[in-house]
Amino acid sequence: MEEKRKMLKVYIMGEAYDVPEGSTILMAIEYAGFQVKRGVGCREGFCGACATVYREKNDYKLKGGLACQTVVTDGMSLAQIPSVPAEKPVYDIAELEPNENAIKELFPTVFRCVACNTCTKACPQDILVMDYIQALKRGDIAMAADLSFDCIRCGLCALRCPAEIVQYNAAILARRLYARYLTPKSPEVDIRIQEIDGGKYDAEIESLKTTPRDELTKKYYSREIKLD
Repeated sequence: MEEKRKMLKVYIMGEAYDVPEGSTILMAIEYAGFQVKRGVGCREGFCGACATVYREKNDYKLKGGLACQTVVTDGMSLAQIPSVPAEKPVYDIAELEPNENAIKELFPTVFRCVACNTCTKACPQDILVMDYIQALKRGDIAMAADLSFDCIRCGLCALRCPAEIVQYNAAILARRLYARYLTPKSPEVDIRIQEIDGGKYDAEIESLKTTPRDELTKKYYSREIKLD
């Protein structure tokens, strides 16, 4: 006889629902009967689409997390944030330089940071958000790009920021500047680009286009992978 699962009471968008213990927020929302069209993506913590704010029973703190990762607790009250409103400046990367002047021009709010570390505490990926914002203020584009590399743009840092900084968009600029101007150049990549432009792989690509899916799968998993 199958053991009956323990149920917990959670409040989704203000309404009470009984959901199975051990459910993630996303699983609980769908168990409650919601058809999730926004606020859901990869379901594995990589896309940042399922940002959620919640309070737990008898806890005054407003917390944030990803619905695909955060497990519900009895008495939890939650609401999803399908998107975080944020203005994203338009720029031509070729007209910028990898220094603090680009940040001042496009993201002046970065310089309003009071180093409260609220953004870092809010990050579900444990990214050192405040640290990369401080790096941007110093014009250290390389450090900002490195520290923000794992950002999935869920927006929870911006929601909690008292200086109203859009940290994740500033981080994208840092990574783009680093990629264009600061990344060490690879002669092997240049050679491969020339080969592609010269049509060296055209026949092989056309062959792959007509290869059955099961054969493609076999080729993919049997390929030689270099780990060093």
